Amino acid sequence: MAACNYHFLLFVLAVAVTASAQVNTTSNGTLSPDFYSSTCPEASSIVQKVVIAAIKNETRVGASLLRLHFHDCFVNGCDGSVLLDDNATFVGEKTSVPNNNSARGFNVVDQIKAALEQACPGVVSCADILALASRHSVVYLGGPSWTVQLGRRDSTTASRSASNTSIPPPTSNLSALISSYSAQGLSVQDLVTLSGAHTIGLTRCTSFRARIYNDSDIDPSFAKSLQRICPRNGSDNVLARLDLQTPTFFDNLYYKNLVNYKGILHSDEELFNGSSTTALLVKRYATDNSVFFKDFAKAIVKMGNIKPLTGTSGEVRINCRKVN
Repeated sequence: MAACNYHFLLFVLAVAVTASAQVNTTSNGTLSPDFYSSTCPEASSIVQKVVIAAIKNETRVGASLLRLHFHDCFVNGCDGSVLLDDNATFVGEKTSVPNNNSARGFNVVDQIKAALEQACPGVVSCADILALASRHSVVYLGGPSWTVQLGRRDSTTASRSASNTSIPPPTSNLSALISSYSAQGLSVQDLVTLSGAHTIGLTRCTSFRARIYNDSDIDPSFAKSLQRICPRNGSDNVLARLDLQTPTFFDNLYYKNLVNYKGILHSDEELFNGSSTTALLVKRYATDNSVFFKDFAKAIVKMGNIKPLTGTSGEVRINCRKVN
């Protein structure tokens, strides 16, 4: 997955697809969809209410929340570390290259956490908030639903260096993308499927400038249209749609764009141009939205289960920006 500026990152036609996946375990416990059934039974509906209000206020927020979940899980597991502010003892992930002046949605996470703390104090982790917010964002913007595994706890530290090395940049070739996903226990199919999150959201000029001036596997008229808003120098923060047609609707047009050489990021077009294996998957998703939805639901559950902290590991933060 690649995010708006640094992959990955992420929707009403909702095709409800329930997906399950092998849940990673630790010595302390296992994730479960019923984790809060007795301690905070309204947790999911509370998250949903805040997410929908935030998206109605700014549609782009849905993609931002989905991207935060990805950027969290790819750095030392799904532990809420991406939400920590810098402090006197460590430099957090917010100032890493993939996140600095790029990652968004932190204020919405704060709003969700405040609502949950009022309903059930000290119960729902920030890492689980990201997992739930991602699903509600995708569903509200027209995408599939899935069963969210819960019970993650929050880390008490973060790593800017790990963030810099674990999240693949938009200039990545296919080999680098496969290696990055493999390091997280994710397959080549997971890579192609999760990259479909780029059907929503925006990306900065700095992330696609090299592609529109240097790449040959790009539609010429498409490149010229982007060159008009993203010159060779300056305008670094000018935004463009990751999905040309429906950037606020979760669908399979992202893959159709790749087939037509209109992927805005180099790393995206690599999925179609880099190998016959990934190209076949791109074509499959481009022609069958329901298959994409089904596979995306499975893949994001798998991603959400990367090295969670459970049991007595970590903590449940009261404020997602700082340790207790």
